[in-house]
Amino acid sequence: MRESAFVKANISKWEEFESLIGTKAKKDPDELADLFVQLTDDLSYAKTHYPQSEITVYLNNLSTKVHQYIYRNRKERRNRFVEFWKLELPKIFWVHRKEFLYSLIFFLAACLIGAFSAANDDAFVRLILGDEYVNMTLSNIERGVPLGVYGKMAQADMFVFITFNNVRVSFIAFAMGVVASIGTVFMLFQNGVMLGSFQYFFYSKGLLVTSLLTIWIHGTIEIISIVVAGGAGLIMGNSMLFPGTYTRMESLRRGALTGAKVVLGLVPMFILAGFLESYVTRLFDMPDFLKAIIIFGSLAFMIYYIILYPRKLYKDVL
Repeated sequence: MRESAFVKANISKWEEFESLIGTKAKKDPDELADLFVQLTDDLSYAKTHYPQSEITVYLNNLSTKVHQYIYRNRKERRNRFVEFWKLELPKIFWVHRKEFLYSLIFFLAACLIGAFSAANDDAFVRLILGDEYVNMTLSNIERGVPLGVYGKMAQADMFVFITFNNVRVSFIAFAMGVVASIGTVFMLFQNGVMLGSFQYFFYSKGLLVTSLLTIWIHGTIEIISIVVAGGAGLIMGNSMLFPGTYTRMESLRRGALTGAKVVLGLVPMFILAGFLESYVTRLFDMPDFLKAIIIFGSLAFMIYYIILYPRKLYKDVL
């Protein structure tokens, strides 16, 4: 874009920004934050295409004014903790919904590959899950407790171990996104193949419904959260691949910060999943309708919070 066209397209916006920070009226913090982001975008574009221009100097000065205004008048809101889960995290879900959708697609494709491979190769399940686990499960099936593995460990110990492991997996799935998203896709593939072969194994033993009504008591929240963590990794990886008007390092920094917020926001989900796996999944005699209520209730909650609620908040705004 020619410099004159760039100025003509944005000058009214810049003048509005100047008048906004020039008044003494109280400003909405979110409005100021959006203002600053827009200005830095324009400044980055100007530095790239018109590095020696007066308009670049002007935008740099204006951005500095806005930055100083924000931080001079900044007061940390008391309900910042609540607003993170109420507004900020849902906003990320909506803005980056494509990355989360891609993560889900990769994961489901891997599940199908795992199930198909297990169906066509008897040794595949042992390759993926390990001989020890398969032999133990076969023994449990013979004893009439096919999912007895969930009752082996003490509840409190299991809760700590499972929760820590799930959080660790989510951070790894996110962190591996720094390798141009390839690492995250690999983690999604690995976990998806494992889940697909795992479910097919129980299907082959005539225990599909039993496994679904047991495993997904905790697995609904756990698996969806892992997929979301994969989406966080894709956000970071794609920010490096497609920096837009930012420098590649600045884009990566922003993507990493956004992804880290997502993974942090998943911690309560993993705590809840860990609690269910440690204290509820082992209740094998629980009526099936109660198991179904927990599973579908968990599914409804995750769909609402990750998809419907963000859409309700931001569909007409972003």
